[in-house]
Amino acid sequence: MTSPALDAALADIETVFNGFTSPAERACGLCHLPEEAAYLRTPNTRIPVDVLRMYTFEVSDHFDDHAAAMRRLLPQGARALVLGEMEPIGLGFHGLAVVDWRAWPAEQSAAVEAFVLAWWQEVLAAPSPPYWIVEIFELCVSILRSVTPLLDRWHASPVADGHLAECVDWWLEKLLVDDSPFHWFLHGDEAATADLRAWLSRHAPDRLLARDEPHLAIRAELLGLPYDERWAHPYWASAPAIN
Repeated sequence: MTSPALDAALADIETVFNGFTSPAERACGLCHLPEEAAYLRTPNTRIPVDVLRMYTFEVSDHFDDHAAAMRRLLPQGARALVLGEMEPIGLGFHGLAVVDWRAWPAEQSAAVEAFVLAWWQEVLAAPSPPYWIVEIFELCVSILRSVTPLLDRWHASPVADGHLAECVDWWLEKLLVDDSPFHWFLHGDEAATADLRAWLSRHAPDRLLARDEPHLAIRAELLGLPYDERWAHPYWASAPAIN
């Protein structure tokens, strides 16, 4: 069961992108069967989930018109993502992270953004999301090309703070040495990493302490210090090893 906001966003995706095709699409003749490429040329036909996932995460140079192919996939692809049918999602770029969907007509770009944000809010409220929370965050960030819209919606709650603790535990090893924790991010990786560090240093410590995660809380707070001060902090004298 999904929220009214996510239901509305999915319905909008299905309405806005209904009937789209990539009319001259042949895709990659070496990697894809002719009948698979035919789905991209044919409107209003259900695509097998394995083919849907393959094309959603396929590299862009395997298409004659990548943006058109993504429009064709969106109505079924958005719902399949929500339903947990697109596993694994952490092994490649989602097509929307590659195409310039913000340059699409306003109705289309607004529908994409509303869907990603509504799904993220749904994930934050779900004790058991359909995929690993770290991968969901990165997928959404890579599509939106910014961490800020997701962080702005990451409000405190028992479930959301559980997801925060899991993400922080995974991210800290990279963030503490000013490396990016992202694998599938094409646009402004350095800026996104800096924004994530700053937000965590301000907002995560109290929420992690409330979950009885003192070491995660202290390390998150240290992200707000310059690199040398961070590692010269007295905490490290008695801190357990990272991961």
